[in-house]
Amino acid sequence: MIEFPADAVAKWGSAVVFLNVLIARLGIPIPAVPLLLFAGVAVMDHRLLFWHVLGAAALGALTGDSVWFTAGRIFGRRLIRGLARLSVTVDKRVRKARALFARFGPGIVAVSKFVPGLAIITPPLMGTTRVSAAIFFAWDALGVTAWATFWLLGGALFERHLRMFIVEVRHHGWTAIDVLVALALLYLLYRLIQRWRMQSPFELSSVTPEGLDEMLRPALPPMILDARPEPRRQQEPYRLPRVMRVERNSLDEVDASSVEHNTVVYCVCPDHETARTLSQQMRDKGFKQVRAVKGGLDAWERRGYAVDPVPAERARSRDRSDQSAEQESSCEVTLRAIASWRQFSST
Repeated sequence: MIEFPADAVAKWGSAVVFLNVLIARLGIPIPAVPLLLFAGVAVMDHRLLFWHVLGAAALGALTGDSVWFTAGRIFGRRLIRGLARLSVTVDKRVRKARALFARFGPGIVAVSKFVPGLAIITPPLMGTTRVSAAIFFAWDALGVTAWATFWLLGGALFERHLRMFIVEVRHHGWTAIDVLVALALLYLLYRLIQRWRMQSPFELSSVTPEGLDEMLRPALPPMILDARPEPRRQQEPYRLPRVMRVERNSLDEVDASSVEHNTVVYCVCPDHETARTLSQQMRDKGFKQVRAVKGGLDAWERRGYAVDPVPAERARSRDRSDQSAEQESSCEVTLRAIASWRQFSST
């Protein structure tokens, strides 16, 4: 049981709020909202001053956001691409933030504080744009102030219920600090499970870029299918050698040309639910053991293996596809994989 005296809360409460919000804004999966709620209760008990806690929370958020914004200015799109490769959810949030910025402008910096997942992605994304630092921090200050005020007032408004909760917790030998630590651990566990589920939409074994290079050398190499959506092809205007472009929802065109091939390498770009569906479709069509290429196309290129440019004629369709691509890509992420093909006796 963790217990702190009342004078310690008055002395260090604002500093703890600052540190908690800063850590959360830097991307470490520790929730900041529960502590703000309990800080609101402490404000009602006159153990903390509202303006001190609000200032600490806002300063912590602004400090964390400034780190990400500066990183975006320094590293540009490389940082965003690196973040997008961390997991499926991050990639989706990056595209969502881009779409919102294109539609509403820098005002999304303030609104994003109330949208789970966007609060961390938006600052580095804004750093890669032409939005000035002054405009960014003006909107950011407005957003973090409104965000911190909302949760502090929420704690004050529901003071009676939170106090009853604390009494019940103490009755079982715990303290409010124990509850906060337990919530942080549960939240961390949830994020880890979510990350694992998103990265493992269906069971995958793997093959290294070196292994894939060996597979491409025999007289009958595997067929490589590129099923990435058009926005992804525009962002990454290169591909693996000897690629055949296919649409994600029209795999029938592969059948005739795949009968003679023992193995098929393909690139798919769905979210985790679509990946499950596509995996089943591939199995129904004869694709058996599914193996992911470790590191995907990026790892292949980093090893120094050859890549082919995307044909220039596709660039001419970019203007026509931009609007529809933005909508279609809002729920898509990149997953590159390899699967083996089983010939049907009926063919």
